[in-house]
Amino acid sequence: MDICFPDKTVLVTGGGHGFGRAIAHGFAARGAKVWTCDIDESGLAETKRAAPGLVETAVLDITDRAALNRYVDSIVAARGRVDVLVNNAGGVCGQVFQPLEQITLDQWEVVFKVNVTAAFNFAQATAPGMKQAGKGRIVNISSGAGLQASLTGIQAYCSAKHALVGLTRQLCQELGPFGITVNSVAPGFVRSNPSSEKQWQSYGPDGQKRLVERIALRRLGNADDIANAVLFFASDHAGWVSGQILQVNGGT
Repeated sequence: MDICFPDKTVLVTGGGHGFGRAIAHGFAARGAKVWTCDIDESGLAETKRAAPGLVETAVLDITDRAALNRYVDSIVAARGRVDVLVNNAGGVCGQVFQPLEQITLDQWEVVFKVNVTAAFNFAQATAPGMKQAGKGRIVNISSGAGLQASLTGIQAYCSAKHALVGLTRQLCQELGPFGITVNSVAPGFVRSNPSSEKQWQSYGPDGQKRLVERIALRRLGNADDIANAVLFFASDHAGWVSGQILQVNGGT
C-alpha cells in the first residue's frame, strides 16, 4: 500500500513534540507541504530542523480563536485551502489528579478549550475550503480516555476526549455530503511528551510492569505508531472510511 500526499496542504496542530512531530514528519516525507503550530517554540524549531524546507511552523496559542483564524487564513492565502487537518494538540494542561471537590472551574475549562474547542475552531476554519473542493480529511487525536475511564484520573481530560469522539462522529455526518471524511485515532499509553513521561514515572516499577502486562503485545507504542494510523485515515485508501475511532494501543 503506497501512501503519498504529493503537493497536499496539511495542517497539524501541536507539532512541537511527540505525536504532532511524528505526524508532521510523516506527511512531509510523503510529499505534503506541512504547516504545524504549537506554544512550544523550541520544540517547533526542532520539528522544523528535522525536515528542512518541508515543514512550516508557527507559535500559536490555540485557545485564542482570533489568532487561530488568522493562522488558518495565512495558510489558505499561501496554498488555496487546507486538504488535511489533524487536530493533535491536547493533553492534561499540566494538571494531575485531584479529588472532584478540589477541581476549579478554570482547571476544567482550560482542558476543554485545548482538547475540544480548538479542534472545533480549526474544523470550522478549514471546512469551507474543503467543501469548495469537494473533498478533505479531518483526523482528530482523541485517546483511550475518550472511550473509557482515563488512566490519568483527570476528570476534565476524560470528559474532553469523550467530547472529541462525539465531535468526530457528528462532523462525519455533517461534512460527509461534501466529500470530507472525519475520523479519530485513539492512542493507548505512549511515552511521547513530558506529561506522559511524568505519568509513567509516577507509576513506579510495579505499576509500569502491570500496565505493560495489560497490553496484548506486551510493549508500549511510540509516536510513529500513532502517525501511521493518521496517515492511513488521510490517504486515498481511506476514502470510504469516516466517523471511525481507531484505537492504536497494542491490544488493551
